[in-house]
Amino acid sequence: MTMRDGDWYELLNALGSCGDLCAANGRPEEAVTAWAAWAALSRGARLIQPDDPVRQEHWQQTSQRLGPARAAAAEERGAAFSLDIAAEYALMLTTPDPLTRAASGGPGQLSVRERELVVLVAQGHTDAQIAAQLYISIRTVRSHLDRIRDKTGCRRRADLTRLALAADLL
Repeated sequence: MTMRDGDWYELLNALGSCGDLCAANGRPEEAVTAWAAWAALSRGARLIQPDDPVRQEHWQQTSQRLGPARAAAAEERGAAFSLDIAAEYALMLTTPDPLTRAASGGPGQLSVRERELVVLVAQGHTDAQIAAQLYISIRTVRSHLDRIRDKTGCRRRADLTRLALAADLL
């Protein structure tokens, strides 16, 4: 199924608005990340130009409040989002207390290797791609993912993506 231009427009508009809401509610890092994703995906889709002067002004003011290092990190994170990750990010930002909802134990219980797998899942890699990248078998990947699911309560890949975003693993 392909996405129609109107669908892209609505998703991108919602992402930009999500950034606006974060800025208005004292969440500057999340706002800059959402705006950076909105701008990068808008340019990539060639549907709308991210040249809203009001949003650009708010973005600049919010970035200044964050400071150069934090603003640059937030912009880099948002610019790297795929449309799917950006949609998950917007959902996470608009859902109350995502860590409590997504994970009983949270990411703190995960080993370094398990966190690495969560990041790769959140980036959209398949089990086979993860196995090839980490030089392990697909069976080992699935075993790690089962343990991660047991520790966090995240059953679906989308839940693991939300966990990675909420824990700032991406």
